[in-house]
Amino acid sequence: MGKSTMEYVDLAEFDRRQRGIERHVLAASLGGLAIGLLGVLAAGKGPGWFGHVYDPYAYLALALAVGASASGFGWALLTTFLAAVATLAAAVGGGVIGGASRFHLIGGSVAVLNWTLALLIGIGLLAYVTRRSDRWGDYAAGVIGAALLADVVDRATPGFIGGERSFWPLPALLIGAVAVAVVIALRGSAGARIRALACTVLLTGLFAAWITVAG
Repeated sequence: MGKSTMEYVDLAEFDRRQRGIERHVLAASLGGLAIGLLGVLAAGKGPGWFGHVYDPYAYLALALAVGASASGFGWALLTTFLAAVATLAAAVGGGVIGGASRFHLIGGSVAVLNWTLALLIGIGLLAYVTRRSDRWGDYAAGVIGAALLADVVDRATPGFIGGERSFWPLPALLIGAVAVAVVIALRGSAGARIRALACTVLLTGLFAAWITVAG
């Protein structure tokens, strides 16, 4: 009797876990489609800074949420990939339906689309690693913050690769503040937050130095 009860509990727990994974996969895919379609609908509308904030930060936020909520590293890889592909497919497919190319919505070329896909998956996997309570989790959070701030520095620097005039100062300051808040939110203790922020500052500083030298 006890053994049967134990087996039933194990099977019930396994079933709950599988259903949770199925819901997570479905939510990641639908979330990607929604974000991509909203990007198509919002393209060219509203103030200029809105488009700069939506692309790529809405996509990065989705990857971050999907990776952080995954039930395992492999599932984080799969669901982040599905969310990213769904986002890109919705953005490009929406343009095809409308009779125009939409590659410019996310980067501007196939090569940049591939890079965007790799970046989104990387952010998702790092988000999953932040669930660790050790220093690897701190460093993962720090790298996420640095990736966000590096993009801000890139887009806010006049004449550089991603320089955009309308991105400075309000959108850049807003995203910079959000990046710091994300790093803090991902860690659970003061020491972990300090290490994560130190990692963010160090990596962002190195990237800014490289921009200065390259420019």
